[in-house]
Amino acid sequence: MRLEFINRVSDNDVLGKSILTNEGQVLLRAGVRLSGIYIQKLKELGVFYIYVEDDRLDDVDVEDEKLSELKQVTMKSMCNVMKNVHDCNGKKLKESLGAVEDMINYIVDIGDVNKSLYDIQTYDNYTYVHSLDTCIMTTFLGMTSKFNEWDLKDLGIGAILHDVGKTQVPITILNKQGRLTDEEFNEIKKHTLYGAKMLKKNISMPDSIIKIVEQHHERVDGRGYPYGLNGKQISKFAKIVCICDVYDAISNDRCYRKKFSPNDAYELILSGSGTSFDEELVKNFKNTFAIYPLGCCVKLSNGNEGFVIKQNKGFPDRPVVRVLYDSETKSPIPFYEIDLLNNPSIVIQSIA
Repeated sequence: MRLEFINRVSDNDVLGKSILTNEGQVLLRAGVRLSGIYIQKLKELGVFYIYVEDDRLDDVDVEDEKLSELKQVTMKSMCNVMKNVHDCNGKKLKESLGAVEDMINYIVDIGDVNKSLYDIQTYDNYTYVHSLDTCIMTTFLGMTSKFNEWDLKDLGIGAILHDVGKTQVPITILNKQGRLTDEEFNEIKKHTLYGAKMLKKNISMPDSIIKIVEQHHERVDGRGYPYGLNGKQISKFAKIVCICDVYDAISNDRCYRKKFSPNDAYELILSGSGTSFDEELVKNFKNTFAIYPLGCCVKLSNGNEGFVIKQNKGFPDRPVVRVLYDSETKSPIPFYEIDLLNNPSIVIQSIA
């Protein structure tokens, strides 16, 4: 399976990974043979890349079917989660969060980080997919950071709810294209306080979750908001969600800006160590997540293009790459593989 830019997808390519709507319904199911009409519709929905099947990459498995099912159920429950927080209905909130807990438990038990991220996003499903992916990333980073099972549950739920306060911010501000006024940005920043206030009305909500919602925009150097906390004043739960929230947010296109390239997004996190982000957690981040997803095509410094087929743990920019085409003629060749960990003179220049 390969990850392909939508402009390079051809008629009769077969979709390798299902695309979901905002409500968790299947918009287009894996296995569908793509036509020009399908491809054009995906472009109109803001889809920039998709997974497609490829015989020479059939050993690259990017889909965890069980986790995909759990994510779909969680997506469907998100509307109820947000509604029950807004209505301060603790009993129904606990029920609607059951899907989130099931997903977190699965990740803790047998989740594979390389098969868990990189969902295909449309314009209409960004909000919930962002919360979902932040939750998944947070759970994996929490595992690397040696959180116990009970804390991982609170960590994941806090990540799902981290932006719940934005339901109180005018949609015209949230979706504004272009630069926000100072007044508008100050209103955006209040979403942390709005969210914490909503959760505090639920007497069964743990303080660790409330602090995630309230503090996930604080920075270790004291330059965050809403309180300007620094260092140990910030909950470790919130510090983890902060990293994953920023990374996922800048890795996706928004109405007011284009997404960062994978290496630039990753570098932003690493460069923020000790200033924006906790140093130890950034080290854990580097040991948990890779820069280039399985199946994506990359251009190498030696002129070749190839597809990422395997990650090297602890070396996020040094995967194993399979070369399928001649670099000059672009014609198919008997494929071979380059392990960038064993070839330090070759680097990835860009996603091709």
